[in-house]
Amino acid sequence: MVEVLKALGNPTRLQIMEWLRSPEASFSEFEPIADRAEFGVCVTHLAAKSGLAQSTISSYMGSLERAGLVRSTRVGKYTHYRRSDADVDGLLKRLGASI
Repeated sequence: MVEVLKALGNPTRLQIMEWLRSPEASFSEFEPIADRAEFGVCVTHLAAKSGLAQSTISSYMGSLERAGLVRSTRVGKYTHYRRSDADVDGLLKRLGASI
């Protein structure tokens, strides 16, 4: 639980989680490299939308993945991320039950 809260404590990582909630709407200005519903959003598009370096976004996404909030998939040379909605829902239930 602590690792999840630390991951979400960063405003940019929290914003990314909000964007990944509805990737089609949040990333409509970018041509998808792969099906967003199945694979999620390319890290290149996350970096472009956030205005941060790709290495920074990759580090942030690693934190979110270690916390169990997102899943990554390689599509060719690109890494795509999508929310792990079941894990997010479970986190919210555990959080509600513990505080």
